[in-house]
Amino acid sequence: METSPQRDSLLNRARSRSSTRLKLISQDNIFRKRDYIVGIALLLVVVVLWTSSNFITQDMFDAGYEKPFLVTYLNTSAFAFYLIPVIIRLTWKRRARQGFSIREGYQELPQDSSIHHDTPHLSGPDVPLTMRETARLASWFCLLWFIANWTVNASLNYTSVASATILSSMSGFFTLGIGRVFRVEQLTGTKFIAVLISFIGVLLVSLSDSSSTSTEPALVDASTMHPLFGDFLALISAVFYALYVILLKVQIKAESRIDMQLFFGFVGLFNILACWPIGVFLHVIGAETLELPSTGKVVAALLINMFITWSSDFLYVLAMLKTTPLVVTIGLSLTIPFAVLGDFALGNLVQLQVILGALLVFIGFVVVGTDHSNVDQGPPLEESIEVVSS
Repeated sequence: METSPQRDSLLNRARSRSSTRLKLISQDNIFRKRDYIVGIALLLVVVVLWTSSNFITQDMFDAGYEKPFLVTYLNTSAFAFYLIPVIIRLTWKRRARQGFSIREGYQELPQDSSIHHDTPHLSGPDVPLTMRETARLASWFCLLWFIANWTVNASLNYTSVASATILSSMSGFFTLGIGRVFRVEQLTGTKFIAVLISFIGVLLVSLSDSSSTSTEPALVDASTMHPLFGDFLALISAVFYALYVILLKVQIKAESRIDMQLFFGFVGLFNILACWPIGVFLHVIGAETLELPSTGKVVAALLINMFITWSSDFLYVLAMLKTTPLVVTIGLSLTIPFAVLGDFALGNLVQLQVILGALLVFIGFVVVGTDHSNVDQGPPLEESIEVVSS
């Protein structure tokens, strides 16, 4: 039998460990909430940048330079510039290591990526992705991202802009469903209502655009005979958008596990190497001829769009890792109310139905953004305590 002093000693040590665990758990919750707020702020910056890009692209198309594939190809290829600082950093480290080895006979100790004494998180060791793993993830991301954007652009050749917008906005429902399957989203009534409100808002805006253009004469061609195929492509775009945003969340989990510059650099490199034959094919069949911009205004628009994509998509992935896939999916619909504000600033007439739709989109984002389950989606408490106690 244990004596009374032994029992008191064990009890005190147990209380001390419990107190330490509670402090660490509280600290972890504080960091999660802080990261979540930062993620929301980054998402709002992305929305502003993407809305600005939409106005620039629309102005460029109105000027007669309608090259959607070329614009997409150049924008994505801009990610390859992220490889420049990565190459410089790796070269500098290699030379510095060689210098130490020559002067001091120094050999660097093997790095144990599972040791993070200063990290406040309780999710266990955040093992960084290797360069090969990062390249593999970038290749999948590039493929899914390209399919999602290509199908929505292609759908516009077969169906109306309103139908394409409505069906592509279904990505919120797919993100919620697929995210629940992979356990990166919690299916709650609040989230479902938020997605529904946002979808109704997009629906109102799209129907308003459809009614405003229905009175204009339209050219009748073969593409108008395949609206179901166009709707199918728009729906495929929504599915693949949900897939690639969920893929990133599942594979990366936390931003500390990945070198974001290396990741996006690989995405740009793979896009350059793999997608150029598509542009040649489109030129051969006459769907989109390769043509250099004829004015300095178009060149400036292309360069600005490249910079916006280069910076905004980087911030977008960071925002997704700090929040949830559903939050950024619904958040991207904020381009609608921001576009309405842009139309007001430019003096364009905005219908009441559009204003109501934009308001609903904003309400949907506020509802999903303030859902506490988004912040509490870390590892289970028991799992975290086991990690700390070990």
